[in-house]
Amino acid sequence: MASKFASLGFLLLSMAIISSAMAKEYSFASNLDPKVLRLKKEKLTHFHMYWHDVVGGTKPTSVAVLPGLSNSTLFGLVNMFDNPLTVGPDPKSQLVGKSQGLYASAAQQEIGLLMAMNFAFTYGKYNGSSITILGRNPILNTVREMPVVGGSGRFRFARGYAEARTHFFNATSLDAIVEYNIYVLHY
Repeated sequence: MASKFASLGFLLLSMAIISSAMAKEYSFASNLDPKVLRLKKEKLTHFHMYWHDVVGGTKPTSVAVLPGLSNSTLFGLVNMFDNPLTVGPDPKSQLVGKSQGLYASAAQQEIGLLMAMNFAFTYGKYNGSSITILGRNPILNTVREMPVVGGSGRFRFARGYAEARTHFFNATSLDAIVEYNIYVLHY
C-alpha cells in the first residue's frame, strides 16, 4: 500500500512540475510595479502649435494616395502627409516637429475625416518624442476634438485630447493651416 501512495505522490509531484514549467513557457504577460519602468509622477502638458497641410504647388506635404468619390464629401479619399508643425501660423515660424500620418474621408453625408497621425517633435526637450492622435475630424466644425491615444519617448503611456481649429483654408489649392491645442497626461 505504501508503494501505491509513493507512486501516486510521485505522479502528482511530476504533474505539478510539468504544469509549472508549461505555465512559465506559455506565459506572455505579467504584472509590474510602475517603479520598474522608473515612472514618476504623472503631469499634464499643454502644446500650442500650427499644422501646415500643403496639398497644392510644387512641394506638397500631403498627397492623395487614393482618390475619393466625385461627390461633395470626397468619401474614400486617403491622403498621406508629412506636415510641418510650427509655433505660429506663418510657415516660416519656428519649426518644432512634423506631423506624419494619414487622413481619410470617412463620412458620406458630411466632410468628416479619420485622422491617424504622430506629432514627432524635433525641438527642445521633447526632441525625439512623439504624440499619437487617432480620431474623427469633422473639418467644417469650428472646434474639433480628437483623442491622444499614446506616444513615445517622454510620452510613453500618454493620454489626452487635441483641439483643432482651422486658421486658414484655400479652397483652390486645398492648403490648410490648422491650430492645435493638445493636452497630454504623461509621466
